Amino acid sequence: MSRRVVITGMGIWSCIGTSIEAVKESLYQGKSGIGLDPQRLEYGYRSGLKGIVEKPVLTKKDLDRHIRAGLSEEAEYAFMASRQAFKQAGIDDQYLLNNEVGCIFGNDSSAKPVVESAKIMEEKHDTAMLGYGLIFQSMNSTVNMNLSTIFHLRGVNFTISAACASGSHSIGLGYMLIKQGLQDMVLCGGAQETNYYSMASFDALSAFSVRMDSPTEASRPFDRDRDGLIPSGGAAALVLEDYDHALARGANILCEVVGYGFSSNGGGISQPSDDGCAIAMSRAMSDAGVGPDDIDYINAHATSTLQGDMYEAKALTRLFDGKHALISSTKSMTGHECWMAGASEIVYSIIMMQNNFVAPNINLQTPDEHAASLNLVRNTVDVEINTVLSNSFGFGGTNSALVIKKI
Repeated sequence: MSRRVVITGMGIWSCIGTSIEAVKESLYQGKSGIGLDPQRLEYGYRSGLKGIVEKPVLTKKDLDRHIRAGLSEEAEYAFMASRQAFKQAGIDDQYLLNNEVGCIFGNDSSAKPVVESAKIMEEKHDTAMLGYGLIFQSMNSTVNMNLSTIFHLRGVNFTISAACASGSHSIGLGYMLIKQGLQDMVLCGGAQETNYYSMASFDALSAFSVRMDSPTEASRPFDRDRDGLIPSGGAAALVLEDYDHALARGANILCEVVGYGFSSNGGGISQPSDDGCAIAMSRAMSDAGVGPDDIDYINAHATSTLQGDMYEAKALTRLFDGKHALISSTKSMTGHECWMAGASEIVYSIIMMQNNFVAPNINLQTPDEHAASLNLVRNTVDVEINTVLSNSFGFGGTNSALVIKKI
């Protein structure tokens, strides 16, 4: 059995907007969501830069207080994005109660509740003081366990933790399960906490930009003068569905997922590889039955780091030199949304596809030598997009690429 897989709903909670409409405007205008967080500097970071993500305000009208107590920061973001996605897909509570829906989310380890638990224990020396919610906030499956409870999800249910490719792999696995007939519908996505506890170790690697005098200009993918990435987060959610199932219930189809490719570099734990990138992209295109000439837009992984951008640029040049595909990294506006990024960038790509434009790679003044021949978009381009390739590459050499297509 090989079924077609479509996306019928999407939701977003990010630093460039907390609704599809707001995000569309930010993408089109090239508006950055990056700012300065003084708490990071007070805590001891080299860089106070981050994607400024609005905190959800949840009340008893939204969720019971016991459920709210068990929601980690990233699970709150994921709830907001998933609620949007189900609404757009036309999925209500009654449908979820009567039908089996799966849930696969990519998310990072949950730093804040772990640190808070340790602080309580150091001060009180009494586990009874930890309360009810911290256990459910601190588990790596915090997003999936909360979403499955809130939305009555009874299908496949697990968490993907594959560094910055997690959100992309979650969509790829949901696509495979539906394609093989094992599920009719899966909620897929990615979520990332943004509190200052969660990224100190990355700051210690000097991975972050210190261009703190101009935060919105700090994320500079492919630019010769970049000095590091900017951490960000939030959540993105997508409803993946069997094509015939979607037609039968009269769903509005946003696009089709036609290809998923993956690879592992097998080298140094933080060492990128142009070969690994190229293999993932080639496999995704092969799975989709398309070639480089068929791709209209590439949402690059490019995070604004020297090595990461360089190796991806080499792979892109190998496959797309002289081709018409336009290329940009939306991380120039959002910063690096980490475990969420692979899912959010599919949302961003669908928004562009639906509205016939390519968002700019902002802050690109002088492409470095490896990106010089790439067809990089510096300003918004109004153009019809039918086929998109989206890249996600992470620490540990995990690579994922997805191809989506307009129906």
